[in-house]
Amino acid sequence: MAIPQAYGPAGFQAAFGATDAQVADLVRFEALLFDWNQRMNLVGPSAQAEFWSRHVLDSAQLLRVAPEALTFADLGAGAGFPGIVLACLLKGREGAQVHLIESMAKRCRFLSEVVRELALPATVHNARAEDVTLKVDVVTARAVAPLVRLLDYARPYLKRGAVGLFLKGQDVEVELAEASKSWKFESHLTPSLSHTLGRIVEIKKVSRA
Repeated sequence: MAIPQAYGPAGFQAAFGATDAQVADLVRFEALLFDWNQRMNLVGPSAQAEFWSRHVLDSAQLLRVAPEALTFADLGAGAGFPGIVLACLLKGREGAQVHLIESMAKRCRFLSEVVRELALPATVHNARAEDVTLKVDVVTARAVAPLVRLLDYARPYLKRGAVGLFLKGQDVEVELAEASKSWKFESHLTPSLSHTLGRIVEIKKVSRA
């Protein structure tokens, strides 16, 4: 998928096949994010310019890797990537639920406001990732920790049958090599749609090495 240089709601809708209602929810999420960002540090200064081409597309592509998945746990949900985006795109699908797990209370207040205003199929958990036990189809995270630590956080979900789908950058091979010193796992890499150096790391069958 080629990403247009001037990429916004219409570009995302055309490239991803999103509905008008889904795009409307994402547009409202964008407005809420940058309104709240004036009062608390949710995202960096480049995020507004890259909201659609990088952050939304980066999050949404998980549904192409796992099209049948309905339940997700987003570890370290932060500003809502990928969890809020996934919830916007899953809204209306029977059985859909996104668990937004975030240890910082102020970020949870923001996430809860977005979930409430957009009536999203999502639940906010003000907790550490490893302290929540849920059975979900997919456990995911974006910019939370190196894979060797991320597997520790995700292990309770993976043990209950989840597949791990983690959004990673150009150092993914180094992270996989480092993680393999402490963990045994099956992995598969899918090229990212949002960045030429990005990868989605699929993880299954995790155990201590």
